[in-house]
Amino acid sequence: MSRVGKVPITIPTGISLKIDGSYIKASGPKGELEFSFPKLVQFHHEGNSLTVSTNSEDKFGRAMWGTARNVVNNMVRGVSVGFSKKLELVGTGYKAAIRGKILVLELRFSHPVFYGIPSSVSIETPTPTEIVISGIDKQVVGEIASEIRKLRPPEPYQGKGVRYAGERIIMKEGKKK
Repeated sequence: MSRVGKVPITIPTGISLKIDGSYIKASGPKGELEFSFPKLVQFHHEGNSLTVSTNSEDKFGRAMWGTARNVVNNMVRGVSVGFSKKLELVGTGYKAAIRGKILVLELRFSHPVFYGIPSSVSIETPTPTEIVISGIDKQVVGEIASEIRKLRPPEPYQGKGVRYAGERIIMKEGKKK
């Protein structure tokens, strides 16, 4: 039995849900999100709470029960509050700037790296060594943060590179004399 799936989702005021079988659409002040689930899960909307149940007792059905609950919870949270990820550029000469709809990264390569900003997210650079990615879809925000981090992941000897804010890098010991 899913412990995550049993917890009801509280829907804040100003958020509307449209449920049609296994298709759900959430709209709020930040935007709209929609998702279609397998027929194994059902949604029950009562007042300002939503519960998810399953009609299958096999392993896949139970897994989809908890997954569906978390996806809907992220949809509701995304259209009401939104999600954001913060990246830090660590090292001498590592900088980020925004030119129009392009993120320009200087990552100690022989050339600057250009990253096109998708329309579904917003990217800001409060300082030249910080990047803040925000949007309503948690999966898209995390995926874009991961793609930017992959351009120059932190190296284990000096810790230089692009890292998530608060990420702890395990440093290797250098040469011994």
